[in-house]
Amino acid sequence: MISEESSLSGNQLKCIALAAMTLDHVVSVVFPAYPTDWWIILFHIVGRLAAPIFWFFIAEGYRYTHSRKKYALRLLLFALICHFAYNFAFSIPFIPFQTSVFNQTSVIWSLFWGVIALMVTDSERLKQWQKTVLILGICAITFCSDWSCIAVMAILEIGTHRGDFKRQMRGMMIYVAMYAVVYALFIHPVYGVIQMFTALTIPLLRCYNGERGRWKGMKYLFYVYYPLHLALCGLIRLALHGDIGVMIGG
Repeated sequence: MISEESSLSGNQLKCIALAAMTLDHVVSVVFPAYPTDWWIILFHIVGRLAAPIFWFFIAEGYRYTHSRKKYALRLLLFALICHFAYNFAFSIPFIPFQTSVFNQTSVIWSLFWGVIALMVTDSERLKQWQKTVLILGICAITFCSDWSCIAVMAILEIGTHRGDFKRQMRGMMIYVAMYAVVYALFIHPVYGVIQMFTALTIPLLRCYNGERGRWKGMKYLFYVYYPLHLALCGLIRLALHGDIGVMIGG
């Protein structure tokens, strides 16, 4: 049993995720093209704390929201906005597949489809084979976004096994391991290994006390902060390097 003093609220975990994400993105634009200096690697390892926290709370939000349709629509609109902010940050063309960069849009696209995948899984009208086909289609649609379809499958694991923390985390890490292998083989071997450090988030999520936190405006902060910090990253990139791509294939 976790003591009250050592537990973390949803807001506190989200702040950790925002800080880790910001560090990771700023380092990516300041030191582009996957450098392997140990201290840069360390910054990116810290950055691995972000994604699992966002996956976890997308699944939690799906269970607690008053309207799942509105929840999904809000994420879809946010994904469209963040597409431009993300691609500006990392100098990826706004029109997809103009370069060989793997990430063609932000992780918000995958988060939106993660919610849709949960809706598909929970549907009582769809047959199992229909659900399987739809989930495979969602994986194809999200394959070239940040964190790829792995984000969708992680959200599914977390959402469908709610209440069984070990099973949630085990399922999540199986998909992360798949992502790490693909990353190591096709993008960069060292940065493939780095993806496995998402496991460092597990002790933090274990400390989640089930409480949102006192401040109710946290979710609105994220909707403002995420595109703004990406825009700032884009300006930093332009100031330091000019209009160059910071990812392999850019």
